[in-house]
Amino acid sequence: MTPISAVTTTSRRLIAVAASIRFWRNSKVKVAAIQMRSGLDPEANLRALEPLLAEAAAQGAQYALTPEVTMIFPENREQLRSVAAPFEGHPQLAAVGELAQQHGMFVQVGSLPIPLEDGRFANRSVLFGPDGRQVATYDKIHLFDADIAGLNAYRESATYRGGDVAVTADLGEITLGFAICYDMRFPRLFNALANAGANLIAVPAAFTVPTGQAHWHVLLRARAIETGSYVIAAAQGGTHQNGRATYGHSLIIDPWGKVIAELDHDEPGVLVAEIDAAAVIEARGRVPALANARDFAMPSSQR
Repeated sequence: MTPISAVTTTSRRLIAVAASIRFWRNSKVKVAAIQMRSGLDPEANLRALEPLLAEAAAQGAQYALTPEVTMIFPENREQLRSVAAPFEGHPQLAAVGELAQQHGMFVQVGSLPIPLEDGRFANRSVLFGPDGRQVATYDKIHLFDADIAGLNAYRESATYRGGDVAVTADLGEITLGFAICYDMRFPRLFNALANAGANLIAVPAAFTVPTGQAHWHVLLRARAIETGSYVIAAAQGGTHQNGRATYGHSLIIDPWGKVIAELDHDEPGVLVAEIDAAAVIEARGRVPALANARDFAMPSSQR
């Protein structure tokens, strides 16, 4: 991208921050889920993202979420190692920061692989503010390690190292909670985020078609219902260069579990909806599950 002069950069940051302060004082905000079909070339994926973010901004979104593995959807571990860039000075992340500043909006890169010192990768989500600066990062906690009858064992932990810290970010009236794909199967994380103040939980994902058809809607609606939170899920969709097929169907769900917006397909696109922080207070008041939760013990085993 074309470098921006220091004077222009400072002016844009001041304008973006001022607009953000005015916007986030209102409990009603517009959020966007960006659906993509990411391939093997990070620069090509960035070029595909740019017009989608511009469309989200044109529709009035002040926060946009992209899918899991936005910048590179690898064919295999070796291909990932050949293209994944270090976190410091990451070229595509720097470009997204400039786009966030250009549009004066919060932009969350759903995830991208970041090389770690032990040879594995972090599956990392990165949030930029409307001034273009990084606000928060989150490394996916839950990794899919499974032995499936009739299939080879799948060991995500052989390639990725799971994070161990749950993350929220303060966006004024909205407190954002972070999760990534497989995390959605673990209610404890979502309850921890809600108890920490999150009223909007982001779930970028690259769900396979069979599991998407079976579990995508019901899991995300369940996480919204049990926490009384909005859930925004930005998905990968369609057949990718690596041969995988993902489900698409990006969603925005209200605190009562109602799907208020959906891309009912697997094509790239932009999904925008208005959310209201007051609706979270109302839902949690009607069903105070978070407040009513209690610790309990399991009986010791009997011999």
